[in-house]
Order: sequence, then C-alpha cells, then structure tokens
Amino acid sequence: MRIGVIGTGRIGTVHANTLSRHRDVGSLILTDADVTRAQELAHRLGETAAPGVDEIFRWGVDAVVITTATSAHAELIGRAARSGLPVFCEKPIALDLPGTLQAIAEVEAAGTILQMGFQRRFDKGYTGAREAVRSGRLGRLHTVRAVTSDQAPPPAAYLPQSGGLYRDTLIHDFDIVRWVTGREIVEVYAAGSDAGPPMFRAAGDVDTGAALLTLDDGTLATATATRLNGAGYDVRMELAGERDQIVVGLDDRTPIASTEPTGPPAADKPWTGFVERFGPSYEAELIAFVEVVRGERANPCDGREALQALRVAEACEVSRRDRRPVRLAEIPGAAESLPG
Repeated sequence: MRIGVIGTGRIGTVHANTLSRHRDVGSLILTDADVTRAQELAHRLGETAAPGVDEIFRWGVDAVVITTATSAHAELIGRAARSGLPVFCEKPIALDLPGTLQAIAEVEAAGTILQMGFQRRFDKGYTGAREAVRSGRLGRLHTVRAVTSDQAPPPAAYLPQSGGLYRDTLIHDFDIVRWVTGREIVEVYAAGSDAGPPMFRAAGDVDTGAALLTLDDGTLATATATRLNGAGYDVRMELAGERDQIVVGLDDRTPIASTEPTGPPAADKPWTGFVERFGPSYEAELIAFVEVVRGERANPCDGREALQALRVAEACEVSRRDRRPVRLAEIPGAAESLPG
C-alpha cells in the first residue's frame, strides 16, 4: 500500500512515523507547503518527498492522509474523492458548514472513504468509559463533565485560521460526549471569556469557554476549555450515574492537586501537550485507517460524525454571540438533510 501524506507539521510527522513503520504500508509520499520540511522528514524516514499536492495524485497512491491547515481540508477531501481514494483527515472537515456539507457530499457521491481524526475515540480511558455507560454499570446517567485545558496558547498567527475555541478545541469534547454516551446533543448554552492575552480579542476568539449541553435523554453535560492552564495539559471526563461515577484522564500525570490533607499531591511530571497525552491514540487511529482501507473493519469516525460535532460547535458560537440557549435543530446540516 502506498499512502500520500499531505502536511508534515507536528501531527503530520506523528502520522508519517506511524505509517512508515506499518507492515502493510509499503511506502509513503510526503508533501508540505514547506518543501524543505517535507524533504527532511522523508529523508529521516527513508520515504519519498513530492514537490506539491499535484504530484501526490499524479504519481499514484492508494490512500491519502490530510494534515494540512484546516482551510485546505475540504478541497483536498473533494479531490481525493473524485480520484476514488480513501482519505484520513484531521478534524474539522472545514471551518464552516457549507464547506463541510460539500465535502461530505463529494465523498458520498464517489462512494469513497473519509475517516476523521478524533483520536480520543481510541484512548483506553474513553473506550473504558463508553463500555461502562453502555453496560449499565453507572445506571441512569445524569451528569457529564468534560474538560480540555491547554498548558500554553498557540501562536497568535494560528488563531484567525483555527475557527475559534469551540471549533478547534471543544469540538473534541462534543464528539466524545456523543460517542461515550451514545446520545445526541439537542441544546447548548455557551459563554466565553477573552480576558487573557489581547491576541484572542484581536482574532475575535476567546481564551476560555464553557458550554452547558442537554442530551436527548435529558442528561446534562458541561464542556469547558482554556488555552491558558499553566499547571499542564489537562483532558478529563467525569460521568455520574445513579449507581456509580467514573473519571477519564485521572492519573499520576494529571495537572491537578488536592487541598485536602490526605489528598494526592501535584503531579511530578504533568502532561505538556496533546501529542504526548494522546500518542498511543494517534497511532491507533492510523492503524485503524489502514484496516479500513484494506476492508478489515468499519469506519470508526466518518464525515457525518464530524459534521455533528461541528454543528454543536456552531450552535455554541451562536449561543455565545446571542447570549441565549440554541437548539441544534436551528443549525443546518441535520443528518436527514444529507444525501444518502
């Protein structure tokens, strides 16, 4: 199998390393807007660098992995679909709903594969939580709390192209709430704060956000995120039911300390970022993609799943702007409106 990797930044490098070691992947073709960066990575891995995206498609590959800037995702997904190629793409499909819907329509019209990169679905903690909920161990679920906190903010130049905190960061929480609970989010009420560095205000973004989510069975969930958690990178999920309560992401590297006399101390080596925290999950999702391409398993996260998470993020942006609850029914792109 020959795979084209478009984008060799931080996460593209992680994915290229995983694929280069995979026994069912014969070779890679790497390309990037920074040609030198792609060439250096190809040299380290013993793979081939291409001068541009055109060569990826012209030289011939069996599948494509897209890890470029988000603004290029939808166009590349469509191009791959028209070429009959399976695609793995980092989230989101696009920064807006029209672009997302168009890309999904192209994939479905072509009958090709689109697997989206929501790596938390491959984390052992989250898979354990899903099993606990689905088995009935917790009883009736009544409260879910999701937390995503970056230790340090991204570069200022990244913010205007990120889509904002809800689309760029909290979208992971929206996806994992749906995946773990098996329920749909039907209403949101969101707020954000730009009281941190002025670069967030300049980008029309917030550095900290919170959303109250109502699920279709009445379960309440909260999702909070910040770019400025100096203690470390913190991603957790608490699920409380009438019988039991569990937590994902609580270990000896969780950057939180108890003020109780007998409570656990602060972590000696807290998580510093998403690549470190979710390294095994990133590897597992690419291994799954190879299996999907080979017809050995079903797609674990298709375009429609990514669309639903984006619709929740869009609802949160409307709610933050209008200062009101927003029903998901107000947001275009419901499943019944898509082809197929």
